[in-house]
Amino acid sequence: MEKRRFEEINLSDEIQRGISDMGFEEMSPIQAQSIPILLEGRDIIGQAQTGTGKTASFGIPILEMVDPANKSLQALVLCPTRELSIQVAEEISSLGKYKRGIQILPIYGGQPIDRQIRALKKGVQVVVGTPGRVMDHMRRGTLKTGNIRMMVLDEADEMFDMGFRDDIEIVMKDLPEDRQTIFFSAAMAKEIVRFASRYQKNPEMVKVVHKALTVPKVEQGYFELKEHMKTEILSRLLDIYNPKLAIVFCNTKRKVDELVSQLQGRGYSADGLHGDLKQSQRDNVMGKFRNGTIDILVATDVAARGLDVDDIDLVINYDFPQDDEYYVHRIGRTARAGRTGVALSFVVGRDKNKLRDIQRYTNTKIPRKDLPTLKDIEELTSLNLLDRVKDVINNEELGRYSKMVDLLMEDGFTSFDIAAALLKFYMDKNSTDRHQELDMVDFSKNTTRLYINIGKKKGVRARHILAALVQDGGLSSKSIGDIDIYDKFTFVDVPSDLAASVISNLTNKRIKGSRVKAEISNPKRN
Repeated sequence: MEKRRFEEINLSDEIQRGISDMGFEEMSPIQAQSIPILLEGRDIIGQAQTGTGKTASFGIPILEMVDPANKSLQALVLCPTRELSIQVAEEISSLGKYKRGIQILPIYGGQPIDRQIRALKKGVQVVVGTPGRVMDHMRRGTLKTGNIRMMVLDEADEMFDMGFRDDIEIVMKDLPEDRQTIFFSAAMAKEIVRFASRYQKNPEMVKVVHKALTVPKVEQGYFELKEHMKTEILSRLLDIYNPKLAIVFCNTKRKVDELVSQLQGRGYSADGLHGDLKQSQRDNVMGKFRNGTIDILVATDVAARGLDVDDIDLVINYDFPQDDEYYVHRIGRTARAGRTGVALSFVVGRDKNKLRDIQRYTNTKIPRKDLPTLKDIEELTSLNLLDRVKDVINNEELGRYSKMVDLLMEDGFTSFDIAAALLKFYMDKNSTDRHQELDMVDFSKNTTRLYINIGKKKGVRARHILAALVQDGGLSSKSIGDIDIYDKFTFVDVPSDLAASVISNLTNKRIKGSRVKAEISNPKRN
C-alpha cells in the first residue's frame, strides 16, 4: 500500500499541529486505512497488533468529532487494563492539545472512585476506561451515555480472554443506537466478529496484511535497555564498531533533532534527515554523508526511503520500528553491493512484542546482546590503536617523528619508555572521555510491576521515585527496572521476590510531600 502523510488527509489545523508536535510524519498502514473511513462516520472492525499506531487511528477521528462547547460525554473507549487506559488517554490528549476545551479522563479500578466522580461532574467529553469501572459508574449514574457518538473497543481479543464479554455487553446495550462503533483486535476470532455484528452497522473490515518479508544477509542483534540509556549505549556502539558510515533510525523528526544535538555535543560527526527539511537541505546533508564529511546520519523512515549509499556498514534502530516492513527496509540499508553489515536494535518495554512479531513474520532469530561496558570500549580501543600503529609503521614516512624520539633518547629515556608514554597519553585522551557510567540492569531477572499513586502533577520525577525505592523501599538502584511516570500515577518494575517488602516499606511514606500508596499493578478486572 502506498504510504500517506498526515498532511494529505482533511484534518483541522489544531489536530495537524498536535500530530506535528509529536513528531509523526507518515501514517502507519492501519492509520492510512482506518482514519479516512472513520472521518466519514462509518463503523470499522480492524485487525492490528499492539504497537502499529492504532491509538491514533481512532484517537484522531475522536478529536475531530468532539464538540468542545458540549461538556457531555461524546466518546467512550474501553481498554483491557488500566495501564493501557492511561497510555491511550495520554496519547489522545497529546494529539488534541491545541483543540481547546476537550477533557479526556482515564477511569479504572485502583484509583479512588470519588476523584473520578468529581472529574465526571465537571464535564468530560472523552472517557477511556476498563469495562468494570465504566460499568460501575454507569450503575451509579455518574457516567451518562445518552450523548455518546463514538464507541471504541480496543484490544477486544484480550478483553474477551480476560472475561470482560458480559461487562462489555452491559455497556453496549446502554449506548445510543445512532453512534459510530469501532472494534480493534489483534486476532479476529469468529466469536469477536459475531459479537461485533450485533452492535455495528455495515462495518468496514480493515486488516494490516503482513507481506512475505525476506531479510537481507545482515548480522542482526538487539539490546534490551531503559529509554534513558539509549544515547550512552549508542555512543559506545559507535566507538566499538567505528563504522565508516552509519545510519541511526528514529521514529519521529523531533527525536532526530534531539539525538543529532546530543551526538554533536559528544563530539561525533552527525547530521539529521527528516520530512521537515527542504529538498535543498536534504541534498546538502546527503552530500556530506556520501563524501564522508559526516559519518553518522540520523533519519526517520520517510527521509531514508530510496537512500542509495553502498558504504554503510552499521544500522542502528534507536527507536524500534512500528511496522515489520520498516524493520526490513531499515536493515537493508547496510550490506549492499555484496558487502557485510551489522544491524542493531534498541528494545524498551513493549518493543519486545514487536520484536517477537518481526522474528515470527521473517522466520529469523535475532539474538540478544549484552550491553557494552566501559571496559569493552577500553579493550577494543587498545586493539584498534595497535592495528593503527602497525599500519603507520609499515606504510607512512616517520622521519620527522624519529628525530623527536632521538631527542628524548638523548635525555636517557629508552624507546620502550617513550612508546609506552605516548600510548598512555593517547589512551587517556581518547578512550572513555565522552562516556558515562550506567546502572547496567540484569533484565533477565523476573520483575513485578508496581503501581504508585503519585505522578508528574505532584512534581515527581524518576529520580524521586528511584530515591524512595532505595532509601525507603530497601532496593539497590541496579535492581530497579523501568520507571514510567504519568500525570497522576507511576509504574515501576522491581524484582518479583522483593515486591511485597517494597510495598510494605513504601506505603504511607512520603515522596515530594505526598503520602504514597504502592500495590502490585493488576491487569485483571480493574
